[in-house]
Amino acid sequence: MTTADSLHEPKLVKSSAVVGSATMLSRVLGLLRDVVLANLIGANGNADAFFVAFKIPNFLRRLFAEGAFAQAFVPVLADTREHGGQAAVRALVDRVAGVLGGTLLVLTLITVMASPVVATIFAPGFLRDPAKLALTGDLIKLTFPYLLLISLTGFAGAILNSYQRFAVPALTPILLNLSLIAAALWFAPGFDEPVVALAVGVLVAGFAQLLFQVPALAGIGLVPRPRWAPRHEGVRRIMVLMVPALFGVSVSQINLLLDTVLASLLPTGSVSWLYYSDRLTELPLGVFAIAIATVILPTLSGQRARADDPAFASTLSWAIRSVLLIAIPATLALAVLAEPLLATLFQYGAFSGDDRAMAAASLRAYTLGLGAFMLVKVLAPGFYAREDMRTPVRIGIIAMVANMVLNVAFVFPLMWWLNLGHVGLALATSVSAWLNALLLFRGLRRDAVLPQGSLPFKWLVQVTAATAAMVAVLLWLMPDHTMWAEWLWWQRALQLGILCSAGLGVFGLSLLCCGVRPSDLRR
Repeated sequence: MTTADSLHEPKLVKSSAVVGSATMLSRVLGLLRDVVLANLIGANGNADAFFVAFKIPNFLRRLFAEGAFAQAFVPVLADTREHGGQAAVRALVDRVAGVLGGTLLVLTLITVMASPVVATIFAPGFLRDPAKLALTGDLIKLTFPYLLLISLTGFAGAILNSYQRFAVPALTPILLNLSLIAAALWFAPGFDEPVVALAVGVLVAGFAQLLFQVPALAGIGLVPRPRWAPRHEGVRRIMVLMVPALFGVSVSQINLLLDTVLASLLPTGSVSWLYYSDRLTELPLGVFAIAIATVILPTLSGQRARADDPAFASTLSWAIRSVLLIAIPATLALAVLAEPLLATLFQYGAFSGDDRAMAAASLRAYTLGLGAFMLVKVLAPGFYAREDMRTPVRIGIIAMVANMVLNVAFVFPLMWWLNLGHVGLALATSVSAWLNALLLFRGLRRDAVLPQGSLPFKWLVQVTAATAAMVAVLLWLMPDHTMWAEWLWWQRALQLGILCSAGLGVFGLSLLCCGVRPSDLRR
């Protein structure tokens, strides 16, 4: 272990813990938000309309706030700090803010004016129900401006992360959850159509999240003063890096959006079932993988700027081991607890037992790709920190084409017995995500960025053995599925808490018995 490794890995663990804790709070509130939404709108046609209207800007948000923009911007910002000083950083920030904000403002205005067309493009199946299609178009007018606001928020967060100010960006998503909860509980009863109140809540959240970043930016003297300068060297560099990164880092999100398009062609409720199951899959993804990816990108970019290749490889290896330590047990735990989780969280009010069964089926299909979703988040920065855009975009295109082919094979098959409906969409997404992750891993090994032993076989066996012990305990303690619908909410929550605590305890104890120690995460 090099001196550089010993210096930076504890900082990564501490920073990841800060981001992970804040993200955990946000995700817990996100689950509470979805509980409220399921109770209010369930999985009916109007719910499908809202989820489509919300997913369009939310998908693009992930490209800018968590994906391609950050992957392109952070290395350029790190290089500017290293070689240009604070004045050059301020000039870069001002001009990126102007170009990004101006471009998105034009896009937002065009989309709002053409909202019926946008609704048709992203939910062509709604053409069979003109009222649902019209409602989707009206909701897009309220939700799409969120893209402009949250993309600028993501830009601000990328600046703060580059200066090791991780807490404020990690806490920001909480405001969206609070806004939607307030809209559902207090404002929706005053609207003829409750989902309109939810769309207003999304718009309000965008303003709140952007303003929340300003004091932290002022603290480092980098509140943007937008300047329209698309020919600025740093802006052009970011644009060159960002275009291919849109494919390379966000393939899983593009696949999820394609799932929404195809789900609109399936029976009413399919969009909502996929939404609820995807939300549960995103809990470990958001808390751990995105937290680790957020922390390692500035670190990798700095190490690359200093040409510190051993530290670069060590950081990537640590990130891979860390996400797999979560992904392996989380995959099987979510698969085993799919129906209990959905019953405890969502099966109230408008969300029925049939909705629970349908969402559980797609949740199990999504969990098969959880490890891949998490790995992509930490493998992609290994390319972008080195400003290698071609490899991820090529891999991303391969994975996207595979997903489209599998969608057709599973949902619109030539053989009737392969028709999996909305479950096929989730399964295709998982399979293509693994293809993406494995090709990224192979690319890093080929480039000698990841050395041999970056994923120790013994460690993998230890984690798998501990996971097997956890699953055995969960199956042993699991009540009959029919009991969950009969219990009151507190009985469901108590039983689920017992299962989760027992599973987590057995997993941790089994890891210790297998020889894994907390200090291993810093090696």
